[in-house]
Amino acid sequence: MPRPQKCRRVCALPKCRRFGALDGPDPAVIQMTVEEFEAIRLMDLEGCTQQECANQMNVARPTVQRIYASARQKLARALINGNTLQIEGGNYSICDRPPNNCSGCRRATGKPPLKQHLKKGEKVMRIAVPTENGNVFQHFGKSKEFTLFDVEGKEIIGKQVLSAGENGHSALAGLLSQNQVDLLICGGIGAGARVALGQAGVQLAAGVSGTADGAVHAYINGSLLFNNDATCDHHHGEEHHCGEEHHCGGHCH
Repeated sequence: MPRPQKCRRVCALPKCRRFGALDGPDPAVIQMTVEEFEAIRLMDLEGCTQQECANQMNVARPTVQRIYASARQKLARALINGNTLQIEGGNYSICDRPPNNCSGCRRATGKPPLKQHLKKGEKVMRIAVPTENGNVFQHFGKSKEFTLFDVEGKEIIGKQVLSAGENGHSALAGLLSQNQVDLLICGGIGAGARVALGQAGVQLAAGVSGTADGAVHAYINGSLLFNNDATCDHHHGEEHHCGEEHHCGGHCH
């Protein structure tokens, strides 16, 4: 039997569900599903990447690619041929998270994302943690992704994954600054990267291990143990080569 299709999470139903030409004969109707509408909203209106859209809709990236491609084709046919576009049906579930915990819901209800309508460091703090399998990745310069936590008071109100791409030490600092990160929690980090972070205005809490969630909760509660001089013994300039015999968690000082 085929595997049941996973419901796609949408933040709100469309305010208007039927669009069409005001002149000419009664046009044919093209049906766009609610999840196709959501993909258009997230990527074309809100500027989300495919991965961000996939995370928001709680599906895999290839699934989002298919949904988005189908939606764009239907939209093009409606515009070019003068068809009526009707939005209904599909396989979706309405987001059940509190609006303040979901940036997509804030946008869907007309509220700007928290980090866009607040100045950096004001009320909401954004913490970045280089992660691998949910744990604090121990080699900052080789980070492939960061988990970003938006914190208000002692509550985590938002969480998302940021791809690091192929950026090196200095470029990673710029990437974090561009994404309005206030604090980096990490394991081992080189001297050059620490300088770059300082120039980018990003605070640092280094020498941390364990889960990313645990580290952020510890920071919020004032119990996080960190050492901003933590680095790997074998750093030479910006070079950093780690073999299987070396674990920064036990050799960083």
